[in-house]
This record gives sequence, C-alpha cells and structure tokens, in this order.
Amino acid sequence: MVNLTLKQLRYFEALTQQGHFGRAADICSISQPALSMQIKELEQSLGSPLFERGPRQVRLTAFGESFAERVRGILRSVDELDDLARASVGQLAGQLRIGVIPTIGPYLLPKILSDLTTAYPGLDLHVRETVTSRLIAELAEGRIDTAILALPVSEPSLEEVPLFEEEFVLIRPATDADKPVPDREMLREMRVLLLEEGHCFRDQALSFCNLQGRQPRELLEGSSLSTLVQLVGAGIGVTLIPEMALAVETRSASVTVSRFAGPQPKRQIGMVWRRTSPLASQLQKIAAVVRHAGASG
Repeated sequence: MVNLTLKQLRYFEALTQQGHFGRAADICSISQPALSMQIKELEQSLGSPLFERGPRQVRLTAFGESFAERVRGILRSVDELDDLARASVGQLAGQLRIGVIPTIGPYLLPKILSDLTTAYPGLDLHVRETVTSRLIAELAEGRIDTAILALPVSEPSLEEVPLFEEEFVLIRPATDADKPVPDREMLREMRVLLLEEGHCFRDQALSFCNLQGRQPRELLEGSSLSTLVQLVGAGIGVTLIPEMALAVETRSASVTVSRFAGPQPKRQIGMVWRRTSPLASQLQKIAAVVRHAGASG
C-alpha cells in the first residue's frame, strides 16, 4: 500500500502551481530542503517521478499530470469537509479565500476587508487578485471560496449574486477640459488606451466604444488603470475607467473627467461561488457587506 499524507499532497500542489521549489516552500512556510525531501519521499512512495527538475523551474512528468488531477480533487474534497464543518456552526469564522479582479481590488478591497473584520472578527481573510478567467478556474478547483468581479460570468457551476452597478467615465488630458465630450463614434477615431488582453474591463470598454473586431487608431494597451491614466495625463490619448477608481487614479494626473451624454456605460459588480459550496449561506452575508461597501464607496 502506498503511504501518502495530506501534507505531502498540499506540498505537491504548491509545487505544481509555482513550478519552483523556492516559491512553493515560501507558500507552504517551510524550508526549500524540507519541501524537496517531502516531494522526494512522495515520489519514492509512488515509485515514479512526478517532476522534471530544471535549473530554474520544475515541470510535471506525464505521470505527474495525471496524479495532479486526482490530487486537486482530493484536496477540494478535504476543503469542502472543512467548509461543511464551518457551515454547521453557522458562524462566520475561520479561513475565507476571496478572489477579486484588478479593476476592483485597489479601490474597494480596503473598505471591504475593514468592514468584514469589524463585523466578523473571527474571519481569517486571504485575498487573491487576478483576472476573471483565472478566478473562475481557481473557484472550480477549490483554491478560493468566492470571487468579486464583473457579471455575468455565465458558468453553470457558479452561483452569481449581483451587488451593485457602477458607471464608466472618460479620462482626457487636462487641456481637453473645454472640448465637447466625444460620443462613441468620435472615440473610434481617437487614440484609445485600454487594459491588455485578459481584463474583462478591456472587453467592456471595447464593447461600449463599438471597437470589437476593429482596431481603433493607434490603440495602446497598459497593464493597469494607473498606467492608462498617467499616459492620458501625458497627452498620449484617452481612456475609460470605472467610477470607483476615480479618487485614487486621478489625484496625481493632469487629466479631466467627463461623463457621456447618452446612455452611460456601466458594469454590474457581483460575487460568485460554487453552487455546491456548503458556505453558501455565509457567503450571502459576505455579499451583503460587499454590497454596502460598494454603495457607500
């Protein structure tokens, strides 16, 4: 019989995700030699190597790939047992893993975390910020409990809870303050600064500007809203940002803020979690806190 421990499986999962012994050891809060020894013992128990070891990174072997799929299922089931135990108590306490997209995190997260720790001091909050597609994948794999993002995500396995709507605003150079606000057709002829591929806010902005499937004149991409706003301040072009980002991103940039005359572009912010999550009733309470934070922000 192969003797495996839950600790070894968690170390294996960390190394699979990080592809690097040092980073995986940091996440697991152990030394790199200790992690290496545990992985070697796991491979000896299984009788087959799990990783190909390179000078800078490690990658899964063919057997390791198959093993990883089953390990994820085992760890997800173990985590759900913990969720079930927490749900049976009926109180919000213990670890809660929250994902959030980058166009929400810096602006709303500080208030959300403050409100949550005040309302539920027993919570141990862990935050993960990344793009929507990764959050959905991590929800499916059980690596996070819930995510705050723009709806809809249209995943049958996930519960979607709308929280609040927010408008997009147009950011132009300060020298454009007295110029008429461009409409969507005019934007098609302007240099529009957008987030890089993978950000859902990019797709929402493209949709509003009716630029999907076409290239606007000299479209430029950035990795963050902060970069986009600073480029606008330097006279490079114009951009759209969500209203919650205004106070943070425009305070040190030479820009002017404008609102569109017609129907305002906007997005629906919500929370999602697995339909099978035993924490569903507790997550509804978390959603109420997030909703209040968004409304008061």
